[in-house]
Amino acid sequence: MQLGLDRRSFLKALGATSLAGCSSVPESRAGERPNIVVIMADDMGFSDIGSYGGEISTPNLDALAANGLRFRQFYNAARCCPTRASLLTGLYPHQAGVGHMVADYGHPSYQGRLNESCVTIAEVLKDAGYTTLMSGKWHVGESRPHWPVDRGFDDYFGLISGGSNYFKLDGARQMATGNDPYTPPDDGSFYMTDAFSDNAVRFLEEHGTKPDPFFLYLPYTAPHWPLHAKPEDIEKYVGKYGMGWDGLRRQRFARQQDTGIRAETWTLSPRDPDVPAWDDAQDKALWERRMEVYAAMIDCMDQGIGRVVETIRNLGKLDNTLIMFLSDNGGCHENADIEQGSPRNTWADPNAMPGDAGSFDGYDRPWANASNTPFRMFKSWVHEGGISSPLVCHWPDGIKLPGGSITDAPGHVIDLMATCIDLAEAEYPAERNGREIVPLEGKSLRPILETGTRDAHEALYWEHQGNRAIRQGRWKLVALRDRAMQAAKPWELYDIAEDRSEQHDLAAEMPERVAAMEDAWLEWGEKVGWVPFEQLP
Repeated sequence: MQLGLDRRSFLKALGATSLAGCSSVPESRAGERPNIVVIMADDMGFSDIGSYGGEISTPNLDALAANGLRFRQFYNAARCCPTRASLLTGLYPHQAGVGHMVADYGHPSYQGRLNESCVTIAEVLKDAGYTTLMSGKWHVGESRPHWPVDRGFDDYFGLISGGSNYFKLDGARQMATGNDPYTPPDDGSFYMTDAFSDNAVRFLEEHGTKPDPFFLYLPYTAPHWPLHAKPEDIEKYVGKYGMGWDGLRRQRFARQQDTGIRAETWTLSPRDPDVPAWDDAQDKALWERRMEVYAAMIDCMDQGIGRVVETIRNLGKLDNTLIMFLSDNGGCHENADIEQGSPRNTWADPNAMPGDAGSFDGYDRPWANASNTPFRMFKSWVHEGGISSPLVCHWPDGIKLPGGSITDAPGHVIDLMATCIDLAEAEYPAERNGREIVPLEGKSLRPILETGTRDAHEALYWEHQGNRAIRQGRWKLVALRDRAMQAAKPWELYDIAEDRSEQHDLAAEMPERVAAMEDAWLEWGEKVGWVPFEQLP
């Protein structure tokens, strides 16, 4: 565990206003079970927020970091549905029934929704006396009875489906309030990110005065495509990205050292081979606009997080509330083919500028490469750029380290369920409703919050769309699926302690280690019900 800047210096460096450090209402008594808030961004890269090297204005998240703890080595499950399944259940995605996305492939590990062999954090904490609340994107069960209120949440507002237009509901998407379908107003007043924040605040105001502790799950869709933002938020970033993606990567890499989040051994990976140099890019104004809107989306999310934190503070419960912020995967490369120049996504109006309700753009591979600074690869891959997430934790009563601390202890999204169970003094069930429950895979983060370290997992595992990885201590074995050949590529081996950016493949030099780690991965795959991607119908 390494300590970063002291609280005052950190806040000064980031220009943050510390909502998280304020307290005007008497706080709850020490020793009570904490309230727990889990906030998750969607498709946000490792370096986007200020405390992880970003230039985007995120003062509320930065204040939580300056008064809390940041993780250098926290992992998600590479993509939205798998990460949400793991977060909610403490299992690997396949064990929870979400080995891919929401499609049902007729296999228990790939049924596209949470299965009956898992329990959710909401179900376990509700049994332990918590009020369980959710505002945001669900995406682990498209139909009843597999919605949030069916899986343990007392109150819910949000998007049942995946990414949607931010100003209106796409025809193929579903929203709900409780178990009732919800249609946003069509009067220009609706913006998805604000709606999630507003309803999270409403839930806290309605339930937060009760004596029972609360659990709030707030998974945003921001900054997932389409690139939609309010004009006043976009205006803050106009002209800010003229340095291009190459310059932005260099700036963020330097800023990561300034904020303390970058370890000395980290190197900046080369520009992605499918991304042109900024100097050679066509339609630079359009490319800049994409990044301006993306930044505005994160800015708006941070504003909403500030309102949530302020509400908890006004309830007098901030000191005994654990707030955890993470992202569901790395920056998203998805859009049109970069080899075509600067194409426009034509799912909507091809002439609409990014940001408008009629547009449907992503910020594409070049800017995603910058979002994942200093790592390589993207969402859906299991190299570090696809699975590395910020994790900011804030809990004045429970974190025993100085504000602004940084830990090198690895963690994984499967650990959040175990952490909630530990802090809530709850029990993980062996069976529920007559069904045997898969044993918990995660380990509590509580020792890290108290000491900066803990006994590590024996191994951590990933598989998504044929991309696969295992990490044992400092060693990581990882392989790509060749999408053109519909087959797995050879394993690569990296010493993550010395080569976090995965630049020096040691597989040829250490064949015995490769073989042993492959055997461990295959044993895990059999346990969780993995099916080779090419064999799925």
